[in-house]
Amino acid sequence: MSKDERYDVVVVGGGPNGMTIAAYLAKCGLSVCVLEERVECGGACETVEPMPGVRIYPHAMLMYAAPAPGFEQLELHKYGFRMVWKPGDAIAQGTAGSLTTEGIVPQSDEDKMGWAKLGGVLGQPPFTKELMRATFWCPPHPPEVEVTDENTPYMQVYKQRQPDVWTHELREWTMFDLMDEHCGTDPFKTVMAFAAWASGAAAHWEGVAIPAALCVHLLILPGTGNLSLPRGGLHGYFHAIHRCAVRHGAVVRTTCPVDEIIVADGRAVGVRLRENAALGGRKVWANKAVISAVDHQQTFLKMLGPQHLDPGFIQKVKDISLKNGTLYVTTYLTKKPLQWKPKFKAMEAVAVGPNKVPMGTVYPADSREIYYENAADVDGRKGNFTVPPERAMWFLTPSQAFNPTDCQGYHPRGHVSAAFEMNVTSPDYHVDGEDAQDKIKDEMDAFMRQAFSQALDGLDEDNIIHCWSATGREVEFRNTGLIGGTWSGSRHCKDQLWTQRPIPELARYRAPVDGLYTCHQTTGHPGALCLMAIPYNLMHILIEDGIAEPGDWWYPSPWYIPQQGKISAIPR
Repeated sequence: MSKDERYDVVVVGGGPNGMTIAAYLAKCGLSVCVLEERVECGGACETVEPMPGVRIYPHAMLMYAAPAPGFEQLELHKYGFRMVWKPGDAIAQGTAGSLTTEGIVPQSDEDKMGWAKLGGVLGQPPFTKELMRATFWCPPHPPEVEVTDENTPYMQVYKQRQPDVWTHELREWTMFDLMDEHCGTDPFKTVMAFAAWASGAAAHWEGVAIPAALCVHLLILPGTGNLSLPRGGLHGYFHAIHRCAVRHGAVVRTTCPVDEIIVADGRAVGVRLRENAALGGRKVWANKAVISAVDHQQTFLKMLGPQHLDPGFIQKVKDISLKNGTLYVTTYLTKKPLQWKPKFKAMEAVAVGPNKVPMGTVYPADSREIYYENAADVDGRKGNFTVPPERAMWFLTPSQAFNPTDCQGYHPRGHVSAAFEMNVTSPDYHVDGEDAQDKIKDEMDAFMRQAFSQALDGLDEDNIIHCWSATGREVEFRNTGLIGGTWSGSRHCKDQLWTQRPIPELARYRAPVDGLYTCHQTTGHPGALCLMAIPYNLMHILIEDGIAEPGDWWYPSPWYIPQQGKISAIPR
């Protein structure tokens, strides 16, 4: 049997959250070991090569993290992180308008100015980064603090910097309510609503208007109005974090699945690897903490189990809602590039690359009625599509093809499309069973191709060399942290956000077992999108508990409230 190892901190899971907290703690001078089940770290931040020369992003592909303190605190520019600043111009694309079944509907001045105001762009000076950090990069308040309008971070920012947006109803509204106050045309609102639904909190859920709207702002505004992407995609972004962690001394073990979190006298003291791990079934001990950067189901129902947890807590974990749908992602390799249909030709003016690759839009955006029809299929009926393909909503992601050096930029015998995303029912809730979508995958692919063809030419069978898609269960099989294939894992509704995420007992990243912390999109605020937010927020808690002692490079959230009886994360 292999010899056991010992570190200050053991991190279970080498995805973006696990690797970021490893980088933070290693920079604090702690010895850190990251244990990853797969052969390569990265979680959803991955690039795959299903055919020689064809490289696609099956999961994370959009850059939401621009305001993250981690770029400065971890100095990712020293470890290879670079942005590509020549993508399609989101402002120019917005000028082209919203795509409907009848054609392009121009955006009104009320749309543009109202949306800009909500994102902090019209402040004097603009306060976009401050607003984003208040919403996503701030740990939930301690349990003894009652959350009010006065101490909710984004409410504080609006009240100080844009008081004509501030109202008590901000914490109760849906995103549609918010847009009805500040924006004009329904097609514009429908585009933003679908983008929010695909990014986090949905536009039709009460009480999450600001998190929903700002998820969309994260995508476009911090990139100076451009849908900018990291060089190498989110995979390149992740590897900068990985290199930072290793440079500061973190040890990374791949092909090392964890079978058990070891608890002694009520405290997490290490982990036991599976017998089939690359290092064998050895134990890896933790002097200070075990951090689970995998989902809540694996953490509490498998690695810990009922012998260490209260039955009531276990039931709460089982009851965490996953009703957020899952994104069915499709990418095509075609002989000739896809093109907009004649009534959408104006979109070519803002397309990217020499082939004017279609990208970065939502269709059809006629009205919120279409949005609600699609939401009813996913969240209401929880089955296969009842909407016809002509009314099925989809999002065409930004393309990498503007940069011929990028992994998606060139293929000698074809053209790689931007990825198409459509929200479908999570397999965990499908009325016909968990494997229902797998049984009809060919039918789903045909349905989606028909839906995409409502706005695009080039998706006829003679032009398609290959189509890559994945059902929710296929995604989960590939990447176990994406429960049911959904990137968000647990629902971003009011009952499961901030001080409630995903349940109050876990809101500040502490588990009910001493020495165990969580660091995953299913278990912590603000959720997914590869923001480096959960690790940053967790750092406040690790400082409070005396585990981490960062240097002068650290700064906490200005809206952070220390917990009574703990060490404040605010430097003295």
